[in-house]
Amino acid sequence: MVQEITEFSENVSDEKLETDLEKYLVLAKELGATDAVRISTDFIIMDERVRAKCYSPRCPYYGTNLNCPPHFDWDLEQTIKIISKYEYGVFIMLQVPPEEQTGKNYDSAKHSIPGARKMYEIVAKVQSAAFYDGYPLALGFAGGPSCKRVFCSAVDCKGIKGEGCRMALKSNPTMHGAGMDAYSMAAKMGWKIYPIGKTTDSSQIAHGLELGLVLI
Repeated sequence: MVQEITEFSENVSDEKLETDLEKYLVLAKELGATDAVRISTDFIIMDERVRAKCYSPRCPYYGTNLNCPPHFDWDLEQTIKIISKYEYGVFIMLQVPPEEQTGKNYDSAKHSIPGARKMYEIVAKVQSAAFYDGYPLALGFAGGPSCKRVFCSAVDCKGIKGEGCRMALKSNPTMHGAGMDAYSMAAKMGWKIYPIGKTTDSSQIAHGLELGLVLI
């Protein structure tokens, strides 16, 4: 299907905005999301402790790609300021088999995480749809592991070498990398989310979650 292109306008009518937001919820689900919900940006929970978890315990992807600290260098104040420029978000959830997010070999490139890749792709496609609908500043965030883990786990990031990102139209910063407390937001939404680590037995949990957000 050819993407319909809408002329950019300084003022978007409330009716168009309502219609478009509903369309993005439907699109996210058509692309495979378990649920997608419209939120106002005051629903977004910001907490500097979320970014602190990139440092302690030090994430293995810290410093390895453009979308993780320190290369992704928005501080909490800057992120809050950016979010304040938006009115709404499309908050997206995907349930995945618990085996995808558990196991001591999770960080190995051989450990398959198709759900994480799907969430990156859903976010990118919803963001793209909003762009062509006349929202040039639509901004997407994945919610799971870094783009390095999802797309380029076996190779070095070209972006931090100044050579251009291999997955520029699919990769986005993560919600937690920007200081958003995605776990608390999911719980607040009523989505069941469980603490998962490398020692978690997959039989202990019903499912894992991948989360994403597109600001409109």
